[in-house]
Order: sequence, then structure tokens, then C-alpha cells
Amino acid sequence: MNIILFSSSEVELPLPRRDARARHILTVLRRQPGDQFDAGLIDGPRGKATLVAVGPETLQLAFAWGEPPQELPPLQLILGLPRPQTARDLLREGTALGVAAMDFVRTERGEASYAQSSLWTDREWHELLLAGAAQAFCTRLPSLRHSHSLGEAIAAIPTGRTRLALDNYEASAALASLSLPESPGVVLALGAERGWSDSERTLLRQNEFQFVHLGARVLRMETAAISAVTLVKAKRGWL
Repeated sequence: MNIILFSSSEVELPLPRRDARARHILTVLRRQPGDQFDAGLIDGPRGKATLVAVGPETLQLAFAWGEPPQELPPLQLILGLPRPQTARDLLREGTALGVAAMDFVRTERGEASYAQSSLWTDREWHELLLAGAAQAFCTRLPSLRHSHSLGEAIAAIPTGRTRLALDNYEASAALASLSLPESPGVVLALGAERGWSDSERTLLRQNEFQFVHLGARVLRMETAAISAVTLVKAKRGWL
């Protein structure tokens, strides 16, 4: 953890020693009473926390906050629901890269059972967002939706956004050489591991998505997402 994150409801309460953050403070950061460490309020300011006291069951902390953080750049990912381990990588790394929103959607070639993973049913996804933000020394978390349809995700896109869909088979333009127009934001759509179906390609075209590729190499979904996000952020000056 490069920063330890807390919700607004936690900062007035003792931190249980069984909490992973308490163990990190004591055994990794090796803080003693009176020492400080970097802390952040989820979707709020960064600041400094002071370890006031170490009790047998809890840590007493005090916080001093700085200025509110900047908004995340308006970059949204629409992702065909992948196998849980791939989704874990996407959640963590997408957050670390500063994506503003992630929609994990059902696709025709995706495996329907992935939506029943404990990743989604037990809120493990939220812990991965926190891990990505902590890695990036950031407090902002992306908005997240999962297990709805591609059509529903497209219908919810704010107007005026640049719309790009990665596709190894029908794209004629390379994302790396594409000149992105000025717009209120960018939406990147990636199919699940087996790619888009013909009807999904039709739906994307009908909704003004431009098909782009990342070159001749076939990449893992998580690698393609990281590469595409990095290219878009560089082109729009969001690094």
C-alpha cells in the first residue's frame, strides 16, 4: 500500500488490529505511537494519519487532511465479462491507471457463469478497487457496474463521448496512429476473451463506435486494456 485508505465512517473509530491495514501499519510500515503515515479518505482528500496509541485490540489514529483530489479523467471502459482472475486484474489495474468508470457486461461469447463468481457476489471487487487506488497513491475510485447487457451499457453513455471498440478482426485503424477528436470523454469497449459476436459488432457500429486495433499481435484482455488506456490517456494529455 502506497497510501492507506479509509471510508468517512471509519475515521472516527478505532482501527481493529485484525484489520489488514492495522497489520500493514505495524508490521510493514513499522510505525510506533507518534509516527505518521500517508492516508486518504475514499473519494476525498489525501493527508497524514498519526498513530496515537496501540492497544491490545485496536489502534487509535488521528487524521489531518489536505485539499480535495482532482476528478478522474472522463475515460470509461466497457468490458465483456471475463473469467474472474482476468476481471480481478482489470479492476485493480484499471483503477491504478485512473479510469473513471468500468462496465462489465454480458456478451454472447462470454461464459454466463462468470457473473456468479464470489468476486461479484461477495464485494471482492470493491477490495480490488481499493488496492488499485492505494497502489496509485490516489483516493478516487471508478464507478462500477457489472452483469448487465452491452446494450444497456451503451444506452447509458453520456452524449458527446468518443467511442472506440477494440477488435482484432474487423478494425482497419490502429489506435496508436489515431487522432482523437476533442470531446467530453472517451469510451473504450473490449470484448471478452473470445471477442465480439457479429451482432455485437453491428450494435457497436449502430451506436457510433469506431473499431480500432493494437497491432498484429493478439493480446490477453488485461494486456490489451492496459495498452489501450495508456494510449488514450497519452493522446488526451491525461497522464
